[in-house]
Amino acid sequence: MSRSAGRPGPLSRRALCAAATLLLLGGPALAQSPIVIKFSHVTAPDTPKGRGADKFKELAEKYTAGKVKVEVYPNSQLFKDKEEVEALQLGAVQMLAPSLAKFGPLGAKEFEVFDLPYILPDKAALRRVTEGPLGKRLFEKLESKGITGLAYWDNGFKIMSANRPLRQPADFRGLKMRIQSSKVLEAQFRALGAIPQVMAFSEVYQGMQTGVVDGSENTPSNMFTQKHHEVQKFATLSDHGYIGYAVITNKKFWNGLPAEVRGQLEKAMAEATTYANEMAGKDNADALEEMKKSGKITFIELTPDEKAAWHKALEPVTVEMSKRVGKDVIDEFQREARTQ
Repeated sequence: MSRSAGRPGPLSRRALCAAATLLLLGGPALAQSPIVIKFSHVTAPDTPKGRGADKFKELAEKYTAGKVKVEVYPNSQLFKDKEEVEALQLGAVQMLAPSLAKFGPLGAKEFEVFDLPYILPDKAALRRVTEGPLGKRLFEKLESKGITGLAYWDNGFKIMSANRPLRQPADFRGLKMRIQSSKVLEAQFRALGAIPQVMAFSEVYQGMQTGVVDGSENTPSNMFTQKHHEVQKFATLSDHGYIGYAVITNKKFWNGLPAEVRGQLEKAMAEATTYANEMAGKDNADALEEMKKSGKITFIELTPDEKAAWHKALEPVTVEMSKRVGKDVIDEFQREARTQ
């Protein structure tokens, strides 16, 4: 079952530039109405990200009284996750919500702090980071890349899946585990004795089905909507890491909008963010329940001793990555996360 049938292949820089030129010619600089915002993302519409994008479309068109039209393209319809950030920088799309892991390869390595295993104890700690000064400073790192950060959206805490039970770190030995492109996630799986395999999200189902990868890490909502539970025998409720998104826009496009319109879109984004983050918790709980009811996958809950073994095995990853991510960023992240 191919998840990518009918989609265009990777685009060349020339094709992206051509698309960007056409969009810019019809952009807000010529005061055409409505202003079109292409919002591209790689997940299904019924995921936290998909729901958030649809809510933003609804509110943006309402608050701008039709001056803005938002076109949402889910499921990698326009671009796969390896292509989408470059497409945004070139103006081929105006808005994305990529995983925070995407910014490390772009040169903003500080964002990879979110990928460190067991660095976030809970959602309250996450909010203190994303809604505080550190969250704003991280967005500033994107400005030089032609990107403006608008909001942080939740997905949730990750679980592990594979075709063998994963209770102890030794159970990972030799497994090919799919990851997003992230040096931190590479280090995480190497610390567990697994072989990390970078793969586009839209290709994971087929990769699992054909044995190209043995397993992956993801949130329950992403696993369920992409039907990973149909091609994986076991999942461990490890909550070892977090997946979140940064809603970003092309800086030139955003700064070129009329101030009134930009303010209306900021209001829409703030409300869509609240909605998306509320839905994330519900969607993950519902997805987990539906996968359990399907009977197609067995869920494993770690004992305190088993979880302690995972913590111990993954502790070296934070030390190893401190030079790449920045020890000062990690220290500040941990301070914010632990502040009550």
